[in-house]
Amino acid sequence: MPHFIIDCSQDILQQRTPDELMDAVYEVADATGLFAPNDIKVRLHPYPYYRLGAGKNNFLHVFGYIMQGRNTEQKANLSKQISIRLSELLPDISFLSVNINDFEAATYSNKALINPENPGQDRHFGL
Repeated sequence: MPHFIIDCSQDILQQRTPDELMDAVYEVADATGLFAPNDIKVRLHPYPYYRLGAGKNNFLHVFGYIMQGRNTEQKANLSKQISIRLSELLPDISFLSVNINDFEAATYSNKALINPENPGQDRHFGL
């Protein structure tokens, strides 16, 4: 946790490498101090097929999923900082957007939480 999923048009990868895009998102998330660096996960999914409005050529959207507990100001700053960094890398992009959503702790599960040796329900147990 957190997870950042980058959806983009395939042509974006002709402007920047996947590593450049993923590193930019990772570095911004890390710089906020909201997350342990070892917990940040970033992945990228390019789309070869998509439809956009007239005169629009490409897009990139970052879906951020984080554990609840951060306030609206923190989430808005995270979204804004990611947008700023990606805008620097992709100044001519048609659509660039970011949204941050909360995981609800009560409904979240992972391998650590189901481990019988983890009675304290530490979601980082064994990592």
